[in-house]
Amino acid sequence: MKKIYFILILTVAVLLGSCTKDFEDFNNDPKHPTDVSGETLFSNAQKALADQVASANVNRNIFKLWAQYWTETTYTDEANYNIVNRRIADNAFSTYYRRVLNNLNQAEANISAADAIGDAAKIAKTNKLAIIGLLKAYSYQRLVDIFGNVPYSEALKINETLSPKYDDAATIYADLISKVDAALGSMDDTGASFGSADLYYNGDVAAWKKFGNSLKLKLGLFLADVNDGMAKSTVEAAAAAGVISDPSENCQMVYLSESPNTNPIYEDLVLSGRKDFVPANTIVDMMAGLSDPRMDDYFTPMADGTYLGGTYGVGSPYSDYSHIAPSILEPSYPSVLIDDVEMKFYMAEAAARGYNVGGDAETMYNNAVTSSILNWGGTQDEADTYLAQASVAFNAADWKTSIGTQAWIAFYVRGFAGYTSWRRLDAPTLNTSPDAQTDGGAIPVRFTYPIKEQTLNKANYTEASTAIGGDELLTRLFWDVQ
Repeated sequence: MKKIYFILILTVAVLLGSCTKDFEDFNNDPKHPTDVSGETLFSNAQKALADQVASANVNRNIFKLWAQYWTETTYTDEANYNIVNRRIADNAFSTYYRRVLNNLNQAEANISAADAIGDAAKIAKTNKLAIIGLLKAYSYQRLVDIFGNVPYSEALKINETLSPKYDDAATIYADLISKVDAALGSMDDTGASFGSADLYYNGDVAAWKKFGNSLKLKLGLFLADVNDGMAKSTVEAAAAAGVISDPSENCQMVYLSESPNTNPIYEDLVLSGRKDFVPANTIVDMMAGLSDPRMDDYFTPMADGTYLGGTYGVGSPYSDYSHIAPSILEPSYPSVLIDDVEMKFYMAEAAARGYNVGGDAETMYNNAVTSSILNWGGTQDEADTYLAQASVAFNAADWKTSIGTQAWIAFYVRGFAGYTSWRRLDAPTLNTSPDAQTDGGAIPVRFTYPIKEQTLNKANYTEASTAIGGDELLTRLFWDVQ
């Protein structure tokens, strides 16, 4: 994918502290849009979303820890599931609603209100609105997959309510699929869209259609264990329409090499001069046991050429262990929303479930593993040798372990993708921290709701908490069945 350069990001006065308290501070009447262009608001939302997805900041995104890709060197609260002290749930909730969805909503309102003269302009306008709809759907899926039931139908509607209700997560999923279908149905890839204001695809509508189909397949597949009929029809339709299948089609933001538009990982771990993380023994030991050719792409070796990960959840002095590979710490390292490897693993899973996606599960699994190795700079010979091992070769009788383990390894750096894959497929077996702050040291399966919501939107918070079975770290999401 060609490198996308940032346009000037304008500062927009949109502040939201929770889903209730500060709505009046940022909400704008859709019938009277501000002077800030919809295109600028869209760029702002893209930047905020990519930053949140990539971030390793323990105040806002700790999924690289919960996926057990990394562990902490000194302060181990987050690796041991304390999300209260830093109000991590509040910060993530606020980022998605305030900096992403609110900007997308206002971009939608401003673009809808703008005149479009001529057929080309009308097509471009329709494409822009469809693309906004796809990113809103992506963002809401992330919120559901983090928390469970969340504000949706009444979210960001200050003129209607200061206390939005929490919608049922399964109902949100179904509506997101419908909205993705509507967006895809309105797009015309012969026309233009955002151009250089689009920080992911530079206005390429055909690329956005592949993103939309990929998102649709993902939404459908996540329903497989709770609504197989809807999952099958959704996944098969998306696969037939065409999903992301090549690295050139990845939805990602490539950062710049100079501040202030560098990758958040670089900002958090290099510019800050901090040495807060080392690779966790969970992934290092597993990859070493499989003679995985990606180890030198993921980690730095010790003096003797071996790799050593810090014990997950226990203070691990930085100098005593392998480190995160330098290539990952480059300022321009991309933030990935959806990539070809992720989709290939989903296609393999769909085939393993008996869905018609144009191939068999083993071939698609091999393609996914091979693509990951090649994308990280490995060779075809390395991939073939790796897959020839009995411990790596596809096991049709236990496909969840095969796909779950290899997808988790392949999603390294993409903490939430790896954590969610583990939740869905229950593979691989992760470590238990001796200091975990959960019953029996169990790994959490969701974020608890923001503290602000418990006080400022109490009635709806209480109803949502009851509906999901309790606002606990170990309360499973609706699609996470055993």
